[in-house]
Amino acid sequence: MIRIIGSFVSPYVRKVLACMNLKGLTYEVDPITPFYGSDEFERLSPLRRIPVLVDGDFHVSDSSVICAYLDESYSGHPLFPTDPKDRARARWFEEFADSRLGDIFIWGLFYQKVVQPIVWGEPGDQARIDKSLDEDIPAALDYLERELPADGFLFGDIGAADISVASFFRNGAYAGFETDSERWPRTAAFVWRTLSHPCFADLLRFEDVQRSAEIKGRRQALLDAGAPLTDDTIGVREPRRGMMRL
Repeated sequence: MIRIIGSFVSPYVRKVLACMNLKGLTYEVDPITPFYGSDEFERLSPLRRIPVLVDGDFHVSDSSVICAYLDESYSGHPLFPTDPKDRARARWFEEFADSRLGDIFIWGLFYQKVVQPIVWGEPGDQARIDKSLDEDIPAALDYLERELPADGFLFGDIGAADISVASFFRNGAYAGFETDSERWPRTAAFVWRTLSHPCFADLLRFEDVQRSAEIKGRRQALLDAGAPLTDDTIGVREPRRGMMRL
């Protein structure tokens, strides 16, 4: 049984779980809360990043590394195109999503408006929020509007590149951002189309539970919702600032 350590609301964890659903793989989740984690977590993820994949006696962290491993190790729906040029482009979109969209949607918006007040009890950086909404996100969406297809997905059927890009928009929505369908019609339609795919379907209810339940009661709430949780956990009682990346 493959085990994924991470939070359902993390875009990087969501990306890996959606890719595993796309491949039809069976897995369990250790639903560690961001900014929690024991010494065992640090052993498995030296940079303290989620997700972490544990497959038998093998473990690795970083969502892009995990998706590449899954595609190379397991049959089923391909996560990357076979043509070398298309594959390179798919990896570029994955990198653009993880780096640029991660910076502006997660650290510039979601962290400031959701994580900072809920986890640390402090207001977010309003100047950074304003810059994200007024400058950074529009520039990124202008780029995507030129690159994303009017219909379907980037390389034929849905794959890791599509999932990577769309995943960050869900966290943007959690922070109150909605894509303007008149200014960015291709992007808005692509995100809706991708997040509506069955590979994301079961994940949304687990995200809703994790976002709404108290930290101490989240595990039981997720079990009640039918989440495929592992019996092994590596969390700690209190969050520590700077301890883990989303």
